[in-house]
Amino acid sequence: MSKIAVFPGSFDPITVGHVDLVERALPLFDKIVVAVGINSQKKYLFDLEKRMDWLEAVFSNEEKVEVGSFEGLTADYAKKIGAQYLLRGLRNASDFDYEKTISQLNNIIGDGLETIFLIAQPGYSHISSTIVREIIKGGGDASPFLPTEVSL
Repeated sequence: MSKIAVFPGSFDPITVGHVDLVERALPLFDKIVVAVGINSQKKYLFDLEKRMDWLEAVFSNEEKVEVGSFEGLTADYAKKIGAQYLLRGLRNASDFDYEKTISQLNNIIGDGLETIFLIAQPGYSHISSTIVREIIKGGGDASPFLPTEVSL
């Protein structure tokens, strides 16, 4: 059985921190599915098509990475595609507290779905999509935080 991980997120937009996390996780898995979760209650800055295009471009040269999207529970999506693992990044203690609870719930509803946490590299621990969106909305230069494939 191959080791498949889902890296779920809104990726609104994808950041260099997200890319670093996937690159560091590649040796651990046979396949990583970078999956855009769609939440109808959430207001996004960029539409799904643009976010998917960016993900495809960013990971176009990595054969072990696939891009997908889903609605509903992450655990259900993982089951649907045969993934046994979720990949999550931790920037700080607040991330850990939140992600720990979510991982425990996913383990129960996902029939043993395991969450693998990677701690953000120090150079990326200050980057979040939320902050990058604020820079973009404020007319600032967000390019230091975005992969080169992301053009605004």
